[in-house]
Amino acid sequence: KINFDDNAQFRQKEIFEMEDTSESDPRELEAAKHDLNYIAMEGNIACLVNGAGLAMATMDIIQLHGGSPANFLDLGGSVQESQVVKAFDLLTKDPAVSIFVNIFGGIVDCRVIAAGIISACNKTGLELPLVVRLKGANMEPARELLANSGLD
Repeated sequence: KINFDDNAQFRQKEIFEMEDTSESDPRELEAAKHDLNYIAMEGNIACLVNGAGLAMATMDIIQLHGGSPANFLDLGGSVQESQVVKAFDLLTKDPAVSIFVNIFGGIVDCRVIAAGIISACNKTGLELPLVVRLKGANMEPARELLANSGLD
């Protein structure tokens, strides 16, 4: 198996046209269409984070406390509400997980994440356990959005 950096795609069109996705996880392919980084794992806690470093630290903390990560899902720094909704679509395909959202709002506006969570929960009728940690840019208005959303 050979992987190529997606940043080279515009320069290496011929190489990327040879990609065989028949053995790829459909969730990973779907995530890529929406500029999300998703890697499936076999755990019981789905992770929705921003930034690879935070994702790795989040997965380590989950394991340290006896859980097991179900995925690596990095929203990135320029996330939009629609991408948060799509992320929840991907995570809820596995009914055996709890969802942990861990966002550090340095670049990311926590209000965008909160609005996406609310939209996703309303769209999916989410019944999975959900824990949300928002820290950073506009976290207080984001927390108010969540508190006033009617979600339990």
